[in-house]
This record gives sequence, structure tokens and C-alpha cells, in this order.
Amino acid sequence: MNQPLPALWTPSRRDVLRLGGLGALALSLAACAGPTVGGGSSAPSASAGTDWSKIKPASQITWWSNHPGASKAIEEELIRRFNAKHPDIAVKLVTAGAGYDEVAQRFQAASSSNNLPDLVIASDVWWFRYYLNGQVMPLDEVFAHLDVDVADYNPTLYGDYEYESSHWAVPYARSTPLFYYNKAMWAQAGLPDRGPETWAELAEWAPALRGQVPADGAPLGLATGTSWAAWWFENMLWGQGGQYSDKFTVALDTPQALAAGDFLHDLFHGSKVAGVGTDAGADFAAGIFASTIGSTGSLTGLLEAAPFELGTAYLPDGPNGSGTPTGGTGLAIPASRSPEQQLAAAMFLAFLTDPENTAYFSQNTGYMPVRTSAVEGETMSSIYAATPQFRTAVDQLAEKSRSQDWVRVFVPSGDQILTDGIEQIVLKGTPAAEAFASITPRLEKAYQENVEPYL
Repeated sequence: MNQPLPALWTPSRRDVLRLGGLGALALSLAACAGPTVGGGSSAPSASAGTDWSKIKPASQITWWSNHPGASKAIEEELIRRFNAKHPDIAVKLVTAGAGYDEVAQRFQAASSSNNLPDLVIASDVWWFRYYLNGQVMPLDEVFAHLDVDVADYNPTLYGDYEYESSHWAVPYARSTPLFYYNKAMWAQAGLPDRGPETWAELAEWAPALRGQVPADGAPLGLATGTSWAAWWFENMLWGQGGQYSDKFTVALDTPQALAAGDFLHDLFHGSKVAGVGTDAGADFAAGIFASTIGSTGSLTGLLEAAPFELGTAYLPDGPNGSGTPTGGTGLAIPASRSPEQQLAAAMFLAFLTDPENTAYFSQNTGYMPVRTSAVEGETMSSIYAATPQFRTAVDQLAEKSRSQDWVRVFVPSGDQILTDGIEQIVLKGTPAAEAFASITPRLEKAYQENVEPYL
């Protein structure tokens, strides 16, 4: 990722690298199409030149959320806290979809109407398309007016939303996938109290773990589905030295990518270290699987649901490398709202992601705190001491996170197409070479039709 994008789309190298660090997050999302690109106006300049000191914030704003990590009650509490500080601004929370893709679909459908929200979930897969369509406003000027300490945002997470020296969203519910394991089963199997450092080590441990699960269980349980399978498989792909794409050039026919696909096939159909769970997290909590891969946003729910002591660990390394994709969502303000609505939304957005409230959100969901000062602050330090599982995601972000491959995060439907190939391997037993050959032309067509004309 050391080359500029094609002519007419000219981010700096730093911007390109930052734009690569995107992901998606959810254990199960509806397989609906997200926004296309090129359907709106050119890049917005909604707040450029606005004298925010002369704007009076609106008395009511609407927030569209999918409540990441089952966080509706937490979001409602954050609204109550905001209203205690700003009683003149009412915030209406709307469930706009079951997952990030559904919110994106609804936002796109409403873009030509007056039914837009004032604040919207902007998943790491979708925010850039909002930008291309001219649907979101830059936040830098209004945040400067509000004296928001933007330097305190985690620089990697905040930089994910930067393009042309402006920030088009701020991090909110950010995550990495984690390796979760049943400590009781681990002990009964005579294994050390830690996650496997490599996939090969997990394969070595599998026979001992198989004796701890029911006949229909497995040492590792994984869920498939859009916005999920292509996220966790990226770790396996990178571990073999492969990638989904080299910039926008699909790379699924390389020996490294095929090795990753063969590894995945063996995981389910050869060694059978892994099994498929309709809800892998629930099956794991029920003892059907000895371990699983889940979002850090699932941590609180698993701690509550699991009747055993829960272990967390980094994702395993492969024979030729490692890497953990970042994911999750930010929050953006629509460009077409009035300055009064935008200012009120920016005030709420700044409050929602301040150090105290990001720590509260992290404490109750498992998502990473997005403020640097919150990571080692009093609230999070007490959480780490009481529940050390929370620390794993923060450390993994610092030590193992890696920018995602472009074809997954920049190409509309790219994630869905990749998921189809993965599910062919996992659910149908299709050989990796055949599965990847079937989806490569679809990925190339999606890029040629939905991205290339707008670069």
C-alpha cells in the first residue's frame, strides 16, 4: 500500500494508509446491499466558512443507531446524561436497523428526502461512500468551535475517518475480533491458561479439547455471514502471507491466498478443528464449542451469559505472519441538515465520545475506549483490575492491528462477495481454488462498475 490512488482521486500517502484501516463488525447482519457510490453530489463542504459562534443549536435532534453490542440501554443512559448538562437539546434515539448494513441502506434511501437523522452510525465499511456521495459533513471546524480535544482521540481510530485533511466521522464503537476460550474446558484438557499463539498450536490442542465438548460440538466454533466471515478470515489469510487484494487488484489466485483457503477447508472438513454455529457466541456460552472468535463488542454479553470463567486472547498467528483487523463504527453528521441541527448534533457527538463517556460505553459493551486518556484513566484501570479480559482488546490493537485489504472495505458488495466464497468452502466443502475463482470476476466487476468510474 505504498502507491497513490488513480488520477482524480488524490489522497496523500498517509491518507491512503489510513483509509485502508477499515472493517466491519457484527456477529450476524442482514445481507442487504449498502449504499452505492456516485449517486449523490460531489464531496460536501457543508460547514466550510460557517460562523458557528452565530449559530444557536436546535432544540431537538435525531440519532440513528443499531445499538452496537446490544447497547440501547447504554445509549439511552448517555442521552440522559447529556440532557442533564444540556436540557435545551432533546435527543431522539431511533433503532434504524439490526446492523450496520441495514442502517446504511435506510440512510441511503432517505438521502433524497427530509427524513434524515442529525447523527448516524457510519460503519467503517460505509463512511467513505457517504463521503463520495456528499452525504456527510467535515467535523473539524465545528469541533474547533466546541473546543473538542481531538488530539486525545486514539490517533489510529480517529485517522480512519480522515480524507483531504478533514475528518468525516469520529470513532464510537470500535473493535477487533478476539479469541474467546472456556477456561474450565482448557483446564480439564490439561492446557495452559492462555489462547493458542498459532493456528498450528490450536490444532495440537484440538484432540484434548474434543473430549470436553458434546458430539455435535467442536474445539472452535465460528459463525459465517455478511460483515463477519470475511472479517475473521482476514486473520487466517494474512497468517499465510496472503491478502484479498493488492490495492484494488484481486489477489485470491496467489499461492498464499489459496493456502489460506485450503487451511480453512481443512479446519472444517479435514481436521475438523472448527464447527459452524448459527449463533457461535451463544453456542460457545452453552458449552457446545470450547472456543470461538467474536467481536470485543460481544465481551460484556459473553461475560454475562457464560456459566464458566471466560478467557480472552489475541487471534492466532499463521506460519507466515499475523494481523488483526480493526472494525466497528463511527458517527457522522449529515451534510444536508441545517447548521442549527448540525451544531446540536456536534455537541452531542463530542459529549458521547468524551473520555468519561467512552469509558462508560467500553465498560458496558466491551468496545475499545476511543480516547487515549480513557485507556489508562481511573475508570478503565479499575475495569482492567476487576475484569482483565477487557485489557486484551486494547493491547491487541496496539500490537497486532493491521489495515484491511481494499477490495473488502472500498468496493460496494465486496464483503458480501467474499463471504459467498468463504461460505462455499465452509458450508459446502467447495475446494478453495474453485470457490475463489468463482468470486474473483464478481469482485472485479463490482470495482469496475461501482468504484473505478468515480476515482
